[in-house]
Amino acid sequence: MPTSSAPVKIAVLGCGTVGTQVVRLLLEQADDLAARVGAPVDLAGVYVRDTSKPRDAVVPVGLLTSDAEALVDQADVVVELMGGMEPARALILRALARGAAVVTANKALLATHGAELHEAADAAGADLYYEAAVAGAIPLVRPVRESLAGDRVTKILGIVNGTTNYVLDEMTTKGLNYDDVVAEAQRLGYAEADPTADVGGHDAAAKAAILASLAFHQRVALDDVYCEGITEVTADDIIAAKETGRVIKLLAVAEQADAGVTVRVHPALLPKDHPLANVRGAFNAVFVEAEAAGELMFYGQGAGGAPTASAVLGDVVSVARHKANGGKGPRESNYARHEVLPMDAAMTRYAVRMSVADRPGVLAQVASIFAEHEVGIESVRQMAGRGHAGLILSTHRAPESALRATVEALRGADSVNDVWSVLRIEGEA
Repeated sequence: MPTSSAPVKIAVLGCGTVGTQVVRLLLEQADDLAARVGAPVDLAGVYVRDTSKPRDAVVPVGLLTSDAEALVDQADVVVELMGGMEPARALILRALARGAAVVTANKALLATHGAELHEAADAAGADLYYEAAVAGAIPLVRPVRESLAGDRVTKILGIVNGTTNYVLDEMTTKGLNYDDVVAEAQRLGYAEADPTADVGGHDAAAKAAILASLAFHQRVALDDVYCEGITEVTADDIIAAKETGRVIKLLAVAEQADAGVTVRVHPALLPKDHPLANVRGAFNAVFVEAEAAGELMFYGQGAGGAPTASAVLGDVVSVARHKANGGKGPRESNYARHEVLPMDAAMTRYAVRMSVADRPGVLAQVASIFAEHEVGIESVRQMAGRGHAGLILSTHRAPESALRATVEALRGADSVNDVWSVLRIEGEA
């Protein structure tokens, strides 16, 4: 039961899919939330741009306001679910400046202005929580930030965008082409009318920046993340992946080594027996490697109104409890000073699919190009054709710069008709 009679006032900014579900849960579960917080939880209001717009019946019209600043100024906890940069950034800074706790799901804002927001929170002694910003309902931010605080995280592999995972999964399991699957994803509501943020990898890149910052205890900005989407993945790539016992996933990869930290988002080949290879549909999953804990897997709903609202409410309970009973959540951990390396310095592997002339000595010529750039060949798979041979060459780990130079040399070789595709390989020794 509540231990304090003073209510904790909650302001919700934004009433879209997630905001509507947050409002519903705050009202329907008010008694349970009060018991968990130790004080009554009072929904002070919901900011929307247009109060006359028809909304879900679970949102009381009397709580709607178009005056965001006035709402923020009366709240103990501000829940920002508007998205975008402004006015979200200004309103969060306003809330933090007066000591209000902030809960946000705004991954793009955190990845771009995270340093400024954390500094404002620390200066005011206020909480800044954002579990819902990465992987929806999956408890991920808190475990990486708190549960693994005593360990050394070395690598994160994540499927953190449900739209792209749905598209690639449909292409893999049903043999559909990219354009048809994207259209179906839009019809089902998995993809926006303009899917660029998802299929271009930008959504995943923002989440990768947040995860890397938490895991490696240093600030990693969105601009530090190499980003490549799935728009160039073809049905032939999917077929070739199957033939080599692999699947294609859009991965967020954050890796720490002696030389520094690399953070990247791109399509990658995974062996079929890797835990991430079997993540289906619009689900998300994140695979974490740590020195002491070993390998950890987080899996679940990565988007959607109710799942994301679950993560938001978990944060609301935590920060409201601090307001009611005293205390403060963990501060930003950014003591590390590892160099954030460019993509060219990343150590990775390539699978190169190409067409070569069907004559003796060609394979030796191709192998010599790899040797010239100090890139080792791990395996070669040949597919015969009329007047040409199709090759899939998998490399050993090498710097990205050497791998790219090798591919460029292949494109200019007389014995190579065409380089059809290049995909990186993850999840293999």
